[in-house]
Amino acid sequence: MGLGIIPSDRTQKIKDARSEAAKEIEELKATKEAEFKKTQKEHEGSSGSNQAKVDAATADQLKQLEEAFKKNRSGVVDKLLERVVEVDPQPHRNLKTSS
Repeated sequence: MGLGIIPSDRTQKIKDARSEAAKEIEELKATKEAEFKKTQKEHEGSSGSNQAKVDAATADQLKQLEEAFKKNRSGVVDKLLERVVEVDPQPHRNLKTSS
């Protein structure tokens, strides 16, 4: 008549298995965290250079806009004033005249 595993031994084996699993999980977390930080550092450097490129392109576009503004400013103001000042009143096309 074999009793098999004594309940206290069984409980101890379960506790050992849980602690072993917890250790494995912590090791896996540490490994994945290290991989993530490595990948993040690799991409962080490239995003810095990308940011510099974007900043340079933005500054160039702003400079072009300012130059275009200075060049076309008086012409645009003249056209706006011409449109506002010159009024050619006409009756609406749907207006019915009594004849």
